[in-house]
Amino acid sequence: MAEGALRLPRMSTGALGWKRRAAGFAVALTCGPLLSWLLYALAHEETLAANVLAYQLLVVIVALIGGIWPALFTAVLSGLTLNFLFLQPVFTITIASPTHALSVILYVASAVLVSWIVDQAARRARVAERAAAESELLATISGSVLRGESAAQALVTRAREAFHATGARLVGLDGALIAADGEPTWDGRSVSVPVGAAQTPRGTLELHGTRLGVSERRLLTVVATQLGAALEHAHLTEAAREADALAAADGVRAALLSAVSHDLRRPLAAAVAAVGGLRAAGVSLSDDDRAELIATADESLRTLSDLVADLLDVSRVQAGVLAVSLAALDAAEVVLASIDELRLGPDRVELAFAPDLPPVSADPVLLQRVVVNLLANADHHSPPGHPVRVETRAHGDAAQIRIVDRGPGVPADRQQEMFAPFQRMGDTDNTTGLGLGLALSRGFAEGMGGTLTPEDTPDGGLTMVVELPLARQQQQQQQSMREDGA
Repeated sequence: MAEGALRLPRMSTGALGWKRRAAGFAVALTCGPLLSWLLYALAHEETLAANVLAYQLLVVIVALIGGIWPALFTAVLSGLTLNFLFLQPVFTITIASPTHALSVILYVASAVLVSWIVDQAARRARVAERAAAESELLATISGSVLRGESAAQALVTRAREAFHATGARLVGLDGALIAADGEPTWDGRSVSVPVGAAQTPRGTLELHGTRLGVSERRLLTVVATQLGAALEHAHLTEAAREADALAAADGVRAALLSAVSHDLRRPLAAAVAAVGGLRAAGVSLSDDDRAELIATADESLRTLSDLVADLLDVSRVQAGVLAVSLAALDAAEVVLASIDELRLGPDRVELAFAPDLPPVSADPVLLQRVVVNLLANADHHSPPGHPVRVETRAHGDAAQIRIVDRGPGVPADRQQEMFAPFQRMGDTDNTTGLGLGLALSRGFAEGMGGTLTPEDTPDGGLTMVVELPLARQQQQQQQSMREDGA
């Protein structure tokens, strides 16, 4: 039994258990003859009263140990011994006068009275112990329900221990096991009680290897009620948790729809306005105006196409169906191509390439999009006069592309929020897109077998580290996988 287990005392028909009664009979059968031998060895006419008191003391001791039946046996046995050994004529059992008969009756009556008092005291002590154990059990299970900490399992364990069962289990209405403790003993002794209110039952509590009296069944009903309350508490807690999750999801969904509708509506409206202007003006537009409207429509449609492509890409990343074509690439060439795409001059980018860096294993299109996104973010947040620094270096069996800026940085406890879709980290500039750049960058990096992690730049700023496996390391892994498959 576990430490601190609470067991209810058994309520038997007698106040004292069979072990106490057996001990009382053993004391009577052992000490009675010894006392008789001692008193007979010291006997003379003036010791009769002392002999009677000695036997009376033995009866009291036996009553204290074993209760009424051993004491009554001792009183009768000692009375016969007194008559046989110490009353004239000796060695015979006779009652010569009514006085002797009255003495024997009073002697037995006193023994019965003492043993009855002992029996009642023991009974009340047992009842008090039982009441204290029941109170402690009820306090324990009530505390378990209030705390809500695995209350069902705690109550099932307590019930098994308290009711002396070999096993206990809580079964739901669908037959599913909710909690169990101990090993059930299928010996025909079992008790089942419904759990929960009569109108809304939630299961059944089963106790195996025990039989319960009326008072114990009444207490078990209380335990079952508390179990029902615990299950109801757990059900309500789970419902509240689901409601919170749904509320959060609704909030995210509303923010997502708001961001998408706003960011898609802007280039779409610009394109529609430009095309409408071209159609309405006809031939009255000058060449410069027509070229400006066409450029506006072209730029807006290109922006709209990029936004839709980002949405499709992030859905592919989240669904795990991103198409990746790995090849051996020079990381420095991908960085230079990204700088050219963003048209960043030497005053805005500082390069520090490792001269002997081996080729990396990556998808050229995805890697360039990752670097472009990270460079654009770093350049956007870098203060004037502090160019973005791009480094390449070896790192064990991988290569790193480190993009370092001197901007305001991001607190460590919020750095992972940057990679959530539609997250601009407080940036209210609606020309920066849907906030999918970093989410896509991490998804692309992980799709290529690499990682994208943020670090704090010394002296302020943020460093984004793209780590990719080396091409030779990737080839060795693929060769090993082919060999394992063979």
